[in-house]
Amino acid sequence: MGNLRTKDLSKIGYQNDQLRSLVINIASKNFKHHSKQELLDLLVEIKNNPEAFLEIEETKKIAEKIIGKVKEQNFKVYELREEPIPCKIYGSKGIESSAKKQMEIACMLPVSVQGALMPDAHMGFGLPIGGVLATEQAIIPYAVGMDIGCRMALSVLDAAAGFTKKYEYQIVQAMKNHTHFGMEGGLEIRQDHEILDHSLFNELPFLKPLRGKAARQLGTSGNGNHFVEFGEIELMENNSLGLEPKVYTALLTHSGSRGLGAAIAKQYTQIAMESCKLPRHAQQLAWLDMESEAGQEYWLAMNLAGDYAKACHDRIHKNLLSALGLKAMAMVENHHNFAWKDVLSDGKETIIHRKGATPAHQGELGIIPGSMTTAAYLVAGRGIENALNSASHGSGRAMSRQKAKDNMTNSAMKKLISSANVKLIGGSVEENPLAYKDIEQVMLSQRELVDIQGKFIPKIVRMHKE
Repeated sequence: MGNLRTKDLSKIGYQNDQLRSLVINIASKNFKHHSKQELLDLLVEIKNNPEAFLEIEETKKIAEKIIGKVKEQNFKVYELREEPIPCKIYGSKGIESSAKKQMEIACMLPVSVQGALMPDAHMGFGLPIGGVLATEQAIIPYAVGMDIGCRMALSVLDAAAGFTKKYEYQIVQAMKNHTHFGMEGGLEIRQDHEILDHSLFNELPFLKPLRGKAARQLGTSGNGNHFVEFGEIELMENNSLGLEPKVYTALLTHSGSRGLGAAIAKQYTQIAMESCKLPRHAQQLAWLDMESEAGQEYWLAMNLAGDYAKACHDRIHKNLLSALGLKAMAMVENHHNFAWKDVLSDGKETIIHRKGATPAHQGELGIIPGSMTTAAYLVAGRGIENALNSASHGSGRAMSRQKAKDNMTNSAMKKLISSANVKLIGGSVEENPLAYKDIEQVMLSQRELVDIQGKFIPKIVRMHKE
């Protein structure tokens, strides 16, 4: 097929993002043996006379999209496989049986190809948190999750060890002035970013009213386990950042796509459940066909939410470093709650969903955090096929939020945090350190998946509910 790109399509009059995405997807599947020029010539013909291509299986969806043909919403009923497809489980002893059962159901979907379960896994909606699922030509909104593109971002700073202790007051003030948590309110100074000018806000009608909220929430963080942390990172010998192996001051953040991602997830989960009927216990895993209009819309909206989450982290890091007169010597980011197109070792093209799992292809950098008092690890992936090139996205919950509330008081949590020499701004007993699994055990369970590049220790932490 050649290297067909969106700019090639723009040149021949394919201006709509949804249409371009649909064309590229269909071309990769049905026109692999066409040269780039042959394919472009065909696409020009379809654009000029779409009615002539409505009865051709390989081209009818492109033609329908050009014409704007309205199709009646139909649904299709599917049965599960009798036996699940292969699924490698890491750290099985530390994973609750309910999460394993959820993963088993996901591996019985007729579109599933391969699964993996990370050692931080626990029960979620649809796919368990820590679940990785490869599917064929299908995208599952609930296998991505509600907080689309939730991510980690680490800045290694031009400040030596001891900076957080020496300048604790200044750091605390900067965090109070330049970070915001929760659904209500926002930063005093309205943030700006090119993501707010994305064409999809106008192309998808349901996104138009969300742009205002996206603008208000830009540069802010969610509630729950989302955080902003200053601390110290010890980089190992021959680390992938190319920095001297020593202790640096670092900034680590965890947050997602805020109300924008949640709205996208809700919209397309509903569409998926209406069009894809599964047995009741599997209905949350309803999928969208990647060649359908809804599937293409979700794919584009999901990527928009991921880019928006990145923009939020960019603004948080820029604002804090500017306030403190610091510069980033290196920055590492990775996201979870997302889906990627990938090719397995057998050549099969798949959609890989990582719900609470870190991409870990060979040499790919990521961050795996613990709790507010325990280490986070900078890692490089080892590209393990059985894990679908993935690793855990954190230590994982050992207790539900309700159980954590029932088993911890505010005073006990403060004592626990103080004993770890951590200063906490905000936070709740739901996120207390004992609510999480032992990060060291989790890292041990996935030692074949990643190589440790550095170890981050939190010193000053801000979370929701100050």
